[in-house]
Amino acid sequence: MRLVCFECDGRKKIGVRVDQKIIPLAAHRAATIEDVLKIPNFQSALAGEIAAGAPDAIALTDVKLLPPVGPANRIFCVGLNYYEHVAETQGSDEPAPPQKPPAPTIFLRVLSSFVGDGLPLQLPSISDKFDWEGELVAVIGRPGYRISVERALDHVAGYSIGNDGSIRDWQLASTQWTMGKNFDKSGSIGPEIVTADELPFGARGLRIQTRLNGKVMQEDTTDNMMFDLPTLIAYLSQAVKLETGDLILTGTPSGIGITRKPPVLMAAEDICEVEIEQIGVLRNRIEREL
Repeated sequence: MRLVCFECDGRKKIGVRVDQKIIPLAAHRAATIEDVLKIPNFQSALAGEIAAGAPDAIALTDVKLLPPVGPANRIFCVGLNYYEHVAETQGSDEPAPPQKPPAPTIFLRVLSSFVGDGLPLQLPSISDKFDWEGELVAVIGRPGYRISVERALDHVAGYSIGNDGSIRDWQLASTQWTMGKNFDKSGSIGPEIVTADELPFGARGLRIQTRLNGKVMQEDTTDNMMFDLPTLIAYLSQAVKLETGDLILTGTPSGIGITRKPPVLMAAEDICEVEIEQIGVLRNRIEREL
């Protein structure tokens, strides 16, 4: 099942994408993605509603897609989670040594820093250091606190795609990344949530590719994470009770723009695409802030 959050006729709605159409779900039971994920056995529970709503399906081209996350949910992000990405940030042309730190690097992003698929990413007027970071996004379905690694994937409802767009001069100006990772409309998530049953277990072995104006800038697979998804879920849940609808951006592969020689960064009118096989393509144009 492919769940979408969208806006149509000025109203925010939740729906299920089937081919090139969206079947809206009844607002009284599904005002947010979180509402859907909280329905027991939501896929089978919604089957009748989806069939009945097919005649009222809306063309995908007639809606504005929004990030598939509710206002009450948290957006956890993981930094430096691919070995070769660590190497490039250290200025090394050689692969990083096969060792990892004792714990993942975690930071938070706010919802206002993200847009949905097809909407413009905003290049701030006070910086030209706008970089891409294509990532796999995990969506929490079942709440949990101090979850074991062995049971971690039981808590995942599905997956999406993220572009952890970063304003590098603001990110690197201090030891904390929060400012450079939270400019309004600097990142994107979407186009939808693909339920876990449609993908390999744990979304393992999926190819991630980021393209700028059609040129491949990042390419790797989810198998090459330093800390895999079960480990990330278990680690986060030691401190925070994970709630239905929370998102985890699992880190970006090598190929970012700021470490290239010379640097390559996103500019107004560029098109950035992040593709993850079996999930889809997240596509955004870059727009300069007025």
